[in-house]
Amino acid sequence: MTAHPSPATALPDEVRSAPLATRVLVLNSGSSSVKYQLLDMRDGSRLAAGLVERIGEETSRLKHTPLTGGESREQIAPIADHEAALKAVAAELAKDGLGLDSPELAAIGHRVVHGGKTFTDPTVIDDSVLAEIERLIPVAPLHNPANLTGIRTAMALRPDLPQVAVFDTAFHTTMPESAARYAIDVKTADEHRIRRYGFHGTSHAYVSRATAELLGKAPQDVNVIVLHLGNGASASAVRGGRCVDTSMGLTPLEGLVMGTRSGDMDPAVIFHLMRVGGMSTDEIDTLLNKKSGLIGLCGDNDMREIRRRVDEGDERARLAFDIYIHRLKKYIGAYYAVLGRVDAIAFTAGVGENAAPVREAAIAGLEELGLAVDSDLNAVRGDEPRLISPRDARVAVAVVPTDEELEIATQTYALVGESNA
Repeated sequence: MTAHPSPATALPDEVRSAPLATRVLVLNSGSSSVKYQLLDMRDGSRLAAGLVERIGEETSRLKHTPLTGGESREQIAPIADHEAALKAVAAELAKDGLGLDSPELAAIGHRVVHGGKTFTDPTVIDDSVLAEIERLIPVAPLHNPANLTGIRTAMALRPDLPQVAVFDTAFHTTMPESAARYAIDVKTADEHRIRRYGFHGTSHAYVSRATAELLGKAPQDVNVIVLHLGNGASASAVRGGRCVDTSMGLTPLEGLVMGTRSGDMDPAVIFHLMRVGGMSTDEIDTLLNKKSGLIGLCGDNDMREIRRRVDEGDERARLAFDIYIHRLKKYIGAYYAVLGRVDAIAFTAGVGENAAPVREAAIAGLEELGLAVDSDLNAVRGDEPRLISPRDARVAVAVVPTDEELEIATQTYALVGESNA
């Protein structure tokens, strides 16, 4: 497939001539859920947010929160499919005067998990883009189909409105081939699109840039190791604003120990389980993606509960925590070597932002690398980016809350705004 046009030429003439609006609706469509936020890009403020979950079930749930005043609203009733879900979202937005028919709505930005090598930037969606996202389903079977469903539903509801895809993999397309290639037969790898793509890219992009801002520097002047630690977890090495390595690979299974995913593992374990354990590929897939990681090690994937158990002397929880931290340290050290010079390490996402014991344990023992955590600063909780390293530390250690929705909206609006200029 040929490369897509640059953002400045991607929109059709009839859209380019339309008056510029300032709102962006961000949609994150899962297999049975839709998360959404409506933002005003004049200042990045949120106007509304919500979640539709259990789509297709009798107990579907929609929770909508107007963020400009008013109480949250919740409804529990059957929602048959994504079309019904988006219509319900549109109805809730309309109650707050924020309907999808508003002339102030500039675009809808869609989170798309896998863009392969093709999509390196946010892209206005047309038939060729849809076809390429569909062709990538074999390397993202759990995510791209749901993303496509959300896109097609939104396009049917507002065919006149620019729909923009923002790809989780895009930020990582700057990785050199030495980092992106697996050491397998090149012809086989190319035929089946086997390479390291990386994920959580919108978060890594946002956090690396916000970390540079926290340090009072331009992104191009800063080398950052970003640790996105949630139920899914990934690390990235960012040199001068560009990703040069990341822990997730062909799929989100590679890399760090996660809530339910194993992370790095000898691939021969799979052959062993097939030959000796008699397990099918589907059973192994379920084992490694849903029954491994922290939950496989100790039965819990909530770090708060694991830490409670550790404090009470639970040995299984302690071992799970130690394995989690050991893998994290290995990636910090590896990416320090890849970057050569590190200006900051940034913790983000649910665990990274809230679990002070994880941050302390991950940095402990790395003083020779210029890394340290101030225990008092580390104990402080807050919603703003902050430093938790001592004042005289050679390398800054930061907590930087991620904002993937704002990043998607920003990229979407930059594309639509430039094209309307």
